[in-house]
Order: sequence, then C-alpha cells, then structure tokens
Amino acid sequence: MIALVAAGGVAAALSTSAGLLLVISTSISHDLLKRNLMPNITDKQELLYARIAAACGIAVAAYLGINPPGFVAEVVAFAFGLAASSFFPAIILGIFYKKMNKEGAIAGMLTGITFTAAYIVYFKFINPAANTPDNWWLGVSPEGIGTLGMVFNFVVAFIVLKLTREAPDHIKELVESLRYPKGAGQAQDH
Repeated sequence: MIALVAAGGVAAALSTSAGLLLVISTSISHDLLKRNLMPNITDKQELLYARIAAACGIAVAAYLGINPPGFVAEVVAFAFGLAASSFFPAIILGIFYKKMNKEGAIAGMLTGITFTAAYIVYFKFINPAANTPDNWWLGVSPEGIGTLGMVFNFVVAFIVLKLTREAPDHIKELVESLRYPKGAGQAQDH
C-alpha cells in the first residue's frame, strides 16, 4: 500500500514537472523568440530553442534541488514576490485601465521583476552576510520586496504610457468587450 502511495506521489510530481517544462520551453521558443525577437526562425530552429530552454530549466531545477535556497515558505514568498512585481500590475492595468499600452506594460514588468530579482539574488546569493534588517532597503526583507517591485512596476508603466501612444482603439474595444460581454446580465430571449 505504501508503495502505491509513493508511486502516486512520484507520478504527480513528474506530471507537474513535465507540464512546467513544456510551459517554459514553449514560452521561450514560441512566445518570446518566434513571436517577438526572431520571427523568421524555422520550425526546426524553434524546436531546438525549446529543447535548449527545457535543458536550462532542468539544470536550474537540479541545482536548486541539490542546493535548496531555503525552506519552502521562503521559496514560496520569493515566487509570489516575483509574480506580484511582474504580472500583477500588467493584469490589473490591462483589465481596468483601457488606455494602458504594451510599451507601458512591458516596461513596468521588466522594471518590477528586475528590481525584485536583483534584490533577492543580492541578499540570498551574492552577499548573504548582508541579509540583516540594518542593510535592507527601507527595512524590507528579500521575502517581502515584491511589494516594492509591484509599486515600481505601476509607476514605470504609467510613466512610459505618458511618453508613448495610448493603446489603439481596437484594443480598447477588445478590453471593453472582455469586461462587459454583450448580453451579460440580460435575460436571453427564447
């Protein structure tokens, strides 16, 4: 019975790992490279980049498995901080602020995640001896720095928005249609 439970746990872990590796590899090879940075790459090159991205993901996971950065709560705090500093403002602004453009969203995301990741890496990997409240910026620990990264993301997104063109009208209409679908809340005629 214990063997079956262990096998189920291993199967669940492998399934989750495989899904995450697939997301990492396709996000880098297709979404980042093919759609944005290198639109003329062939399918064969895209597959090669996907495999390289998967290999890098495995290498990072192996390193962190051998040298874990801390206990689980700390790692979860870092993950949420990085997500909050990068994705959260872009999602909120994309839904609730029709004027937001891609330049503002991208600049904000890059600022937030770069600041947050640099702060975490500095105090956890480069200079762990300095990881004391006396050395933290504004008294914020590496586990909580995602909040400031999120604020920087919002600020930079608005500044870049003001320096660039607003989102095109068809994007504003798309956002509006997502927020208020036609017929939502109205009785359907049968």
